[in-house]
Amino acid sequence: MSSQPPIGEIQSAVQHAPGVPVIRNINWGGLRTLYIKEVRRFFKVQLQTIWAPAVTTLLYLIIFTTALGGRHAVPVAGQQVPFGDFIAPGLIVMGMMNNAFANASFSLLVGKIQGTIVDYLMPPLSTAELLAALVGGAVTRAVLVGLTVWLAMAIWPGVHVTPHAFFAVIWFGLLGSAFLALLGVLTSIWAEKFDHAAAVTNFVVLPLSLLSGTFYSVDSLAPTFRAISHANPFFYIISGFRYGFLGLADSPVTMGGIVMLAADIAMAVLCYTLLRKGWKLKN
Repeated sequence: MSSQPPIGEIQSAVQHAPGVPVIRNINWGGLRTLYIKEVRRFFKVQLQTIWAPAVTTLLYLIIFTTALGGRHAVPVAGQQVPFGDFIAPGLIVMGMMNNAFANASFSLLVGKIQGTIVDYLMPPLSTAELLAALVGGAVTRAVLVGLTVWLAMAIWPGVHVTPHAFFAVIWFGLLGSAFLALLGVLTSIWAEKFDHAAAVTNFVVLPLSLLSGTFYSVDSLAPTFRAISHANPFFYIISGFRYGFLGLADSPVTMGGIVMLAADIAMAVLCYTLLRKGWKLKN
């Protein structure tokens, strides 16, 4: 006697005919799963990924307000702003951006180094879904760091971080975090070892962050250096985010918002193209 099941039972067990797509539009289940995986990855070591950056950023505020400018004011758009109130928003969004980059630049890179990159490439996820999950996880970490730093600064004496334009805070905070997350994804695609990612951090991200007007007003610079600062995309993030708290900015806020939106779109298209081609991922 044959041990095979009847043909009718085999046909009833087949839910979809061969070649018929099961996921027709967006794989929400897969997208959500990868996003949760990215969040859980950094949340398991939250002491290092959330609390440590928050403490470091708060130390920047303490050191600069106490040692360098505790009693000084900074001119912004023709008005004098207390130094602590001036640098606090910049420190918040700088911490957000740095951690968004750190999170996104780790995901694919560690997969390539450990030989587990197939875990990202084999699941039934489109290129856009993969990119959205990676960026979403990095932005989530950035938001958590930003909220933690903001709460610490809110109770710090002598510093005022009450939002003035909540929409600007959300707009520039999210766009800035997404821009650095996309830069992190681009770095993780290009890099072949951790030294490459560290080089981008030390020679690209940190200089652009520190020279973006976080600790000084760009209007006080010489015309040449002021023009160079306006070519720095980080400058528009810092200036727009600071406007959300002070109501003052070193550059037109609307123009800065448009510039960052265009920069995010350009970075997303570049990352999407490289991911779709599998550059340095499938070789």
